Amino acid sequence: MKVLQRKSELSYLSVPTLVLLRELGEECQDVLKLLAQLEVAGLSEAQQETILGELSAAILHLHEHTRGLDVLIDED
Repeated sequence: MKVLQRKSELSYLSVPTLVLLRELGEECQDVLKLLAQLEVAGLSEAQQETILGELSAAILHLHEHTRGLDVLIDED
């Protein structure tokens, strides 16, 4: 329902574009959290590997999520 509320505020963007941008923002926040976790001192090797694995998956998801998004934004 929040997307529909945003639609009225950002009438120059379509609902599908708003949804994709919101999801992109959430994924970017996840990446930032993972990067912050990597900076914690004293991580075990297992913790480092887990964080790096999650970061790798998040980066791949970002790559796929943004494929064609520039075109969609241009069309709006």
